[in-house]
Amino acid sequence: MDNKSEGTGEREPAPVQSVDRAITILELLARAEVGITEIAAELGVHKSTASRLVHTLKARRLVEQHGERGKFSLGMGMMRFTGAVAGQLDIVQIGNPVCEELAERLGETVNVAVLDSTDTINVSQARGTSAVAAQNWIGQRTPSHATASGKALLAFASPDDLDELLTGELVSYTPRTLTDPEELREVLRKAAEDGYATCFEELEPGLHSIAVPVFATGQEAIAAISAAGPAYRLSKKRMPEVVEELRRGARDLSGRMAYLSR
Repeated sequence: MDNKSEGTGEREPAPVQSVDRAITILELLARAEVGITEIAAELGVHKSTASRLVHTLKARRLVEQHGERGKFSLGMGMMRFTGAVAGQLDIVQIGNPVCEELAERLGETVNVAVLDSTDTINVSQARGTSAVAAQNWIGQRTPSHATASGKALLAFASPDDLDELLTGELVSYTPRTLTDPEELREVLRKAAEDGYATCFEELEPGLHSIAVPVFATGQEAIAAISAAGPAYRLSKKRMPEVVEELRRGARDLSGRMAYLSR
């Protein structure tokens, strides 16, 4: 079978064998608890090879062993992925009507975004009556340090996630982009204190955005909801009104998420 990307005619890269085998192990453990012998037989490899793969997964808490020589099962580390995927699917499902209501009231484009490593991904969007551009941000990755949504999420991120971003290069997109790590830390501290973040022409000239975090429980921000528009219309003078509307939308989204998880 020719391994080509559909519609492009380009040959897809061959799968990485060790990664493919690790995924096979996880799929096997999703069905039942098994030992190294059964895993080796399933993979068609020597037991020592199967053991190395399993113990690598075990070190990342994706697999756990019952007893010193017991069988293996999926570990609690898998919850990092299942919880994140379920949460993001819920946010997409419930975020759309919240975005639409806010966009209608504000007249601007409204987005819901989630944090993915050092980037922000937009998962829901609605265009307001005043929006003239037809740009679709859904599924697009944007640099967290240069967006209001990214700052609103980073303001409540774990120290490890924040350090990961700030130890890398902060790319400049416009003359207003924050690229100094300490300056950005101070901006994020203030965003956490104020409960909202702003981005004034830091990603694109002439584009303003304001965002507030959406909380699940306690101080865990699971998403950010933002309004974006041209600088002449989404001015600093409108900030109090926009922030209040966004906070109302964030509470609505958070409440719907809590109801769905019951």
